Amino acid sequence: MARYTGPKSRIARKFGEAIFGPDKVLAKRNYPPGQHGNNRRKKTSEYGIMLAEKQKAKYTYGVLEKQFRNMFEKAASASGITGEILLQNLEARLDNVVFRLGIAPTRAAARQLVSHKHIVVDGKVVNIPSYSVKPGQIVGVREKSKSLEVVANALAGFNHSKYPWLEWDEAAKAGKLLHLPERADIPENIKEQLIVELYSK
Repeated sequence: MARYTGPKSRIARKFGEAIFGPDKVLAKRNYPPGQHGNNRRKKTSEYGIMLAEKQKAKYTYGVLEKQFRNMFEKAASASGITGEILLQNLEARLDNVVFRLGIAPTRAAARQLVSHKHIVVDGKVVNIPSYSVKPGQIVGVREKSKSLEVVANALAGFNHSKYPWLEWDEAAKAGKLLHLPERADIPENIKEQLIVELYSK
């Protein structure tokens, strides 16, 4: 399966949450998409609830099934709480760090900036969105890309204090990953324990 490029409001309505950011369609029609979306009263099975949580996490971070499975296995083999480590690994993805730093308005836009070689890590261009940023590394905008309108618009009035695990340098248009975020600091509404239970079945 290739990356989802269809209507984002449809996915947001499926989960009943604005997982891609503010959504006018979801605000008007907060029920599942489709002909019978507003009339459905079907009870979801336990497995269905777990699967939906995994799908929500995948769509939120823009990760494909195989990538997500690999990330889960990596988290499961590490010492610590598997679900929390999985979310920390997702947060450490380069496209997500670019989004969290306010360099791009959405994760999809951040992925595009990375792919088009507008982003540097420790001064070197990295064009792999799934690149895992390590604590201490500095992620910034390439010198010749600092005047990009999309970057300027995204950074205008952005509140960097929302994410205490990142430190922003306005003059350099770069941020440092101080440490991996604590679960309590990650704002995404994902019940990671359900994902762990799904893969443990």
